[in-house]
Amino acid sequence: MQATQTRYSSEEYLEREKTAEFRSEYRDGEIIPMTGGTANHNQIVNNFCVALMLALKSQPYRVYTIDLRLSIPEKNIYTYPDAMVIATPVIYAEGRRDTITNSQIIIEVLSRSTESYDRGQKFEYYRRVDSFREYILIDQYRYYVEQFSKTEDGKWWLSEYEGDGAILSLSSVEFQISLSDIYENLEFE
Repeated sequence: MQATQTRYSSEEYLEREKTAEFRSEYRDGEIIPMTGGTANHNQIVNNFCVALMLALKSQPYRVYTIDLRLSIPEKNIYTYPDAMVIATPVIYAEGRRDTITNSQIIIEVLSRSTESYDRGQKFEYYRRVDSFREYILIDQYRYYVEQFSKTEDGKWWLSEYEGDGAILSLSSVEFQISLSDIYENLEFE
């Protein structure tokens, strides 16, 4: 006997998210619960985004963390990146103020449970967003950051940063941060 799999419309998902205790992603009919973050995960997001917000303060960008949803209509996906940079004006999904469609930079802090999804299929989904130019993957277990930057001809280039003295320079906005600042106040396992 086969188990029946429940499929949901995107409208059903969005309605369920309004009252859900925990956030979930939506992938073409499936609702996938998101795992909770660790103290290190949250500290990395905070360290990176506070510095980024200050650097972009009077520029035409917005920095959003964790609770703003990204819609990828081409793939029928709704997801919550750890952080996003959006060039203004912010473009919201139709009829929504909690879901955007025009992320330029996406930052994900890698965890053991989501690392291969973040590197693979999720990155493939993100690349369907026309405004998407840069993908930052931050390892939470060691001083290591990967930066994927989209070139003018649509190719993606990888730059790697390792060690507390390394300095990450974003390619699509003016911003630099040392890995020691990203990882400040962390306790590695």
